[in-house]
Amino acid sequence: MKKILIIDDDANIRDYLVSLLEDNGYQTFTAGDVREGVKLAKKEKPHLITLDLEMPGEWGPRFYRQISQDKELKNIPVIVISGLSGNDYAISKAVATLNKPFDRDELLKIVKDNIL
Repeated sequence: MKKILIIDDDANIRDYLVSLLEDNGYQTFTAGDVREGVKLAKKEKPHLITLDLEMPGEWGPRFYRQISQDKELKNIPVIVISGLSGNDYAISKAVATLNKPFDRDELLKIVKDNIL
């Protein structure tokens, strides 16, 4: 089963993504901040990561920099899901950037097309 790591400080978004992705056959893990996200990424080796940009403490781009420097994690596709406007270039190597609120069918297609 393909594993997806969801990193978002909003519990409602995490719960929605867990339901949506698990209903479509994916196993999910969630983190509410960057530090927890890095730990889970190293432990679980997900096939894809959804990443919020604006979180308390450290922001999503810092998480991305950290995994980009890890040879085991650097090739994991990342989908940015954020409420920040003009966020398209925050993580230039993201496979997609979606604005909240996002279209569930669009997200599922992006996941299906990019999961390792």
